[in-house]
Amino acid sequence: MQHIDKVSNILSDRITALAEPQTIAMAKKARELAAQGHDVISLSFGEPDFQTPQYIKDAAKKAIDDGFTFYTPVPGYPELRQAIADKFKRDNNLDYKPENIVVSTGAKQSIANAVMCLVNPGDEVIIFSPYWVSYEEIVKLAEGTPVQVMGKLENDFKVTPAQLEAAITSNTKLIMYSSPCNPTGSVFTEEELLALAKVLEKYPQIHVIADEIYEYINFEGQHASMAGFDFIKDRVVTVNGFSKGYAMTGWRVGYIAAHKTIAAACEKMQSQITSGTCSIAQKAAYAALQGGKEAALEMREAYLRRRNLVLELMNDIPGFKTNVPEGAFYIFPDVSHYFGMSYEGNTIQNALDLCMFLLTDALVAVVSGEAFGAPNCVRFSYATSDEKLTEALRRIKLSLAKLQ
Repeated sequence: MQHIDKVSNILSDRITALAEPQTIAMAKKARELAAQGHDVISLSFGEPDFQTPQYIKDAAKKAIDDGFTFYTPVPGYPELRQAIADKFKRDNNLDYKPENIVVSTGAKQSIANAVMCLVNPGDEVIIFSPYWVSYEEIVKLAEGTPVQVMGKLENDFKVTPAQLEAAITSNTKLIMYSSPCNPTGSVFTEEELLALAKVLEKYPQIHVIADEIYEYINFEGQHASMAGFDFIKDRVVTVNGFSKGYAMTGWRVGYIAAHKTIAAACEKMQSQITSGTCSIAQKAAYAALQGGKEAALEMREAYLRRRNLVLELMNDIPGFKTNVPEGAFYIFPDVSHYFGMSYEGNTIQNALDLCMFLLTDALVAVVSGEAFGAPNCVRFSYATSDEKLTEALRRIKLSLAKLQ
């Protein structure tokens, strides 16, 4: 029998090269400390602290009682796909049919399906940075080449048309971005997306994955979609889901809207991996859409209040440089002021060191920006109560004051 310490030799290069998301790794460390009896406040995970609205739970219970316990169509129940198409018309003024919609087990699978269906080995994928932790690893799994293009803090972390054009080569196949953005909270305006789309208009071989999972958590008004521009719509895969806007993270329901050729390819890919998404979760998702946006907008108001609270508290912490996030539930300050400082013989070399210091000294879990392509930054999730946020920032201020 193969000895356990030789196990790495039997694993594929694909899995050994794959990084564990730092968001999950930090949450794991925080749980370990909490299990030891420490009062840890976790600001590391991108998960709403709200309960799923009751009417959605009730729909799931009814689905069980009504016998929806069998395999589902691979791309989703027809009525759910139609409801998603209706949602795109209602909220985004985008015309899609059910054939353009594929429902998956979370938006992460939706993204993975699309990348796997569009990217060949060696294709370059431009990823607007800072970016969600899984984008780069998914591209690597598809044997594509990630190309990071960094948006500057002074520009709300947004990539400009000139930066995009400079990064395009004959090998570029795909662009990936999120708006509202995880981890920065930045939101592209319609004018900004149009300027980017006009660059891409000159390169018909390039497609776009637009991750809009935080659509309803937008503090600045109407959400804008790259697919809203007819001249590029057929090359845009719009990704969305229910986890953030409806506090349905554990239900695992996401979806894409795309040209029918891409949608059919994603259905084919999914048919060989997971098949159709959970029947009960789909019925809950259908009810969520039928219930409109009221619950989502109530949560948005709470997030806005929390954002303002955290920004106010951060103003009292020396060395933090941040923008004002316009959506999602993250703040992403540059913390490089503290690099090179020490406490009790331990020197902060980078953002990961700072995160570990805050976890052990302040008992507050946050995530290094290195995981998001921005090594000078740290991501704070404010998807928790006002009381916990106030206490967390109090602890952080005290701990950082120890660094010299």
